[in-house]
Amino acid sequence: MSYDIVLKRIYRPAESEDGARVLVDRLWPRGKRRENLALTDWYRDASPSPGLRRQYHQQEISFAVFAARYRGELRDAPDCLVPLMRHARRGRLTLLSAVRELDSSHLPILREALQRALEAEDAEDREQSSPPCFNGQVR
Repeated sequence: MSYDIVLKRIYRPAESEDGARVLVDRLWPRGKRRENLALTDWYRDASPSPGLRRQYHQQEISFAVFAARYRGELRDAPDCLVPLMRHARRGRLTLLSAVRELDSSHLPILREALQRALEAEDAEDREQSSPPCFNGQVR
């Protein structure tokens, strides 16, 4: 099954087709009031750790290193994706961030991790269960 997960800057206006709007930054966006953002949730647990975010923004590490480390953080805490997976299963999920360049941020990596986790969960649901027990009867 394909899930509709889109990326958007928090500074762009909310639209009716956004679905669940979830801010996935650890820091609150400057100059924005919560009541003006039409947020479904502000979920910090799936964003990069403060140290990793700081290293990347201060250009101490490249995007490739940032991406690899962030994937590692997500892999080490798989439960952090569960609330976002619930939103994605209900319909469109719009992941929001204050970053200027969405393509070189954590959002595409998070979307990829979410899609993989959803597909893995779907695959588990499709697996056949063990055959029924016939109380020792042989046919």
